[in-house]
Amino acid sequence: MKIINKQIDLGDGRIINIETGKLAKQADGAVVVKLGNTMLLATVVAAKEAKENVDFMPLSVEYQEKYAAAGRFPGGFLRREGRAQDSEILVSRLIDRALRPLFPDDFHAETFVTVQLISADKDTMPDALAGLAASAALAVSNIPFNGPISECRVGRVNGKLKINPSVAELVDSDIDIMVAATIDNILMVEGEMKEISEAEMLEAIKYAHETIKIHCKAQLELAEEVGSTAKREYCHETNDEALREKIWKETYDKVYAVAKKCQADKHARHDDFEAVKADFFAQYTEEELVLLDKTLVGKYYHDVEKEAVRNLILDEGLRLDGRKTTEIRPIWSEIDYLPAAHGSAIFTRGETQSLTTVTLGTKLDNKLVDEVMRQGKDNFLLHYNFPPFSTGDAKMSRGVGRREIGHGNLAHRALKNMLPTGVDNPYSIRIVSDILESNGSSSMATVCAGTLALMDAGIKIKKPVSGIAMGLITKGNKYAVLSDILGDEDHLGDMDFKVTGTKDGITATQMDIKVDGLPYEVLAQALEQAKEGRMHILGKILETISEPRPEFKPHAPQVVTIMIPKDTIGSLIGPGGKIIQEIQASTGTTIIIEEIGNMGKVEVVASNKESIDAAVKRIKGIVAVPEIGEVYKGKVKAIVAFGAFVEILPGKEGLLHISEIEWRRLDKVEEVLKEGDEVEVKLIDVDKAGKFKLSRKILMPKPEKN
Repeated sequence: MKIINKQIDLGDGRIINIETGKLAKQADGAVVVKLGNTMLLATVVAAKEAKENVDFMPLSVEYQEKYAAAGRFPGGFLRREGRAQDSEILVSRLIDRALRPLFPDDFHAETFVTVQLISADKDTMPDALAGLAASAALAVSNIPFNGPISECRVGRVNGKLKINPSVAELVDSDIDIMVAATIDNILMVEGEMKEISEAEMLEAIKYAHETIKIHCKAQLELAEEVGSTAKREYCHETNDEALREKIWKETYDKVYAVAKKCQADKHARHDDFEAVKADFFAQYTEEELVLLDKTLVGKYYHDVEKEAVRNLILDEGLRLDGRKTTEIRPIWSEIDYLPAAHGSAIFTRGETQSLTTVTLGTKLDNKLVDEVMRQGKDNFLLHYNFPPFSTGDAKMSRGVGRREIGHGNLAHRALKNMLPTGVDNPYSIRIVSDILESNGSSSMATVCAGTLALMDAGIKIKKPVSGIAMGLITKGNKYAVLSDILGDEDHLGDMDFKVTGTKDGITATQMDIKVDGLPYEVLAQALEQAKEGRMHILGKILETISEPRPEFKPHAPQVVTIMIPKDTIGSLIGPGGKIIQEIQASTGTTIIIEEIGNMGKVEVVASNKESIDAAVKRIKGIVAVPEIGEVYKGKVKAIVAFGAFVEILPGKEGLLHISEIEWRRLDKVEEVLKEGDEVEVKLIDVDKAGKFKLSRKILMPKPEKN
């Protein structure tokens, strides 16, 4: 074995070690990245040749966490790792989005990148090392790649920025962003913040890039030592320059004219673009069409479309739908659209529309989290659905994909820090965004619709949140920053930059950059332009509903919380849960008990106040401690020869001795009382066994003696 190591000093006593040559040597490239006790194994394998008729980069990235890495058994019946968890998919996307733009445009061999967590330190977050590990595996392989890259997390604790903060430090951080970059350029940013300014966000990105440069330098040195600087030769494309020139000459002016029509309807615009391509094919006979490489025609025509649209924006300041670069599409929104939901909203911006619902539940509805690095419960869920009909596609919906998980996570991060916490929010909250129309930035529509639906539900959010997607077109020294981009502008442009926030600062962001050498000055302009757009959209939201409803909907669950002594929890539950089950059944409520320190927290949930009041009364009666000298109105539960047993509080009975019923002497209890009678009694004593002694006669005037 020829084992080669490279170390990266983080400057605070922590060392990242990259090792190759020891594990997984049959892969094209394999490395182990270690920080503390956290270790990641990254491998990369690419097919020798591309498949036929593949004109794209078929890259697959998988991030996997092994439960054994943390000394744990997987959950479930089989007790083994299964389908990827959302957290693993999100890390896979972070790696994929950083790597994909850097493969050569003409490289089409299937490539598989796998990053596995094989050892886990509970205080080190492995996702911050995954991009570095994947890139290092490519660096020591012979696979063509225009890297290296690296990713790192930036936090800010007590006003000080830190690279890859620990789990404990991140709790107190007001910034949590992942940044990916090459040695020269920023590629991707994603994360959440607690209402920071645009300047603070830019500072964090720059801070991360300085560390990433060191990571990239170490990988270049590693590749040099391994001898992998020479990459494999390949030929995955055959071009026809004469055909390319012919298509450009015969279609560019027509495509430019279609783009300049500035149609807001994307389907009409798409049909016009397709008509230009159809006209080009019309010049050929059927025999000539058989010989024509239609894949190349499609590729070259796409290049024409891209160039025409970009030139229209840069040269004339016109966008495909006729807007100016800073202009936001028309917005309309509505709340309380679904009368049976706990909260609902429609948010429509241009041709993008979200129908969003809010459902309120109890702690029993919390999401159980059983990940390798994190266990617990989540009381805020946000699910994003993107059915094919939203883009007019005639195909089956195949369930939730990676894109839906990623978009939902971005909206979740945007809203979560604005939700009330602790006693101000006893609910589990689920937001579901169903995208009904899509033409650009449906995730930002989800944020806006989510804000509206939360306020419609009566959730007292700290501040409303809005979001916007920014784009960029560059050519030489010319560039244009676009507000509220269309789907085509995302596809044909150089940047997709989503920013969410309140009136006071940014709460989440996601940025993918497709162009080299983007100056920070352009990023700064994009952030300021995004702020203007966010404020405009926020104004539209507040026109629909300016603050949360003062009350929940009548059919929404209501929650009342009471604290009881810890030693009374058993009495409330009863043997085998008999008492609490009876209370729930008779009052129509759901009762949840949780131990907190030396107290019991009891939540009573129902959809009407009467049920809650009845259950609370029963609970208070059970947990109340009878006091000597107090008078109670009780119910006769049983009669015996020596007296009657009277229930003075729910579940608490005392003995009313026959001698304490009346001042006169009774031969039988039945002379005065029978089962079911209500009677006022006074607690006169509690014996050593905790039994209650009651008196009725003490509440009566004592007759005079003869």
